[in-house]
Amino acid sequence: MKVAVGSKNPAKIKGVEKAFSKFFKDVEVEGVEVNSGVSNQPFDTETIRGAINRAVNAYKCRKCDFGVGVEAGLFRCNFAYTGYLDIQVAAVYDGDRVCIGYGPGFEYPEKVLRAVLGGSEVGKVMETVTGIEGLGKKQGAIGYLSKNAITRAELTEIAVVMALIPFVNRKLYFNE
Repeated sequence: MKVAVGSKNPAKIKGVEKAFSKFFKDVEVEGVEVNSGVSNQPFDTETIRGAINRAVNAYKCRKCDFGVGVEAGLFRCNFAYTGYLDIQVAAVYDGDRVCIGYGPGFEYPEKVLRAVLGGSEVGKVMETVTGIEGLGKKQGAIGYLSKNAITRAELTEIAVVMALIPFVNRKLYFNE
């Protein structure tokens, strides 16, 4: 099975590979550079649109069984301490349908959120705060904030597993 991921980010590629390997044998995952079609720091449904765009564009770039898009963004949540949760969204596209999955949400420190609401990107702000260059391609902000209890690759894996649920239960979802 061939899977194209709409990103060259090693953490995303690893997460996608682990998710697909739970359900399919002989999985080959390749990252491809694609345009998400959304801002560098998406909010709310723009995050979902970015994941879908990445999945569809990745599928179109490579001869594959599935295209996968992963996009992290800030979602408004009135009950959160800061008013926002960072949620990783995965979209899986088979050339016919797109299915969506979410990873667990978490909050950033208030000073990070203030900078992001002021126009900065989470990744750049977190690199400054942590002093770790390329943090998003390594353990990610979630890895740093959770003391590596969960990494970006694991967060990606969870979101992709959620998006794969309809594809691994085709009879229930698609009447196949």
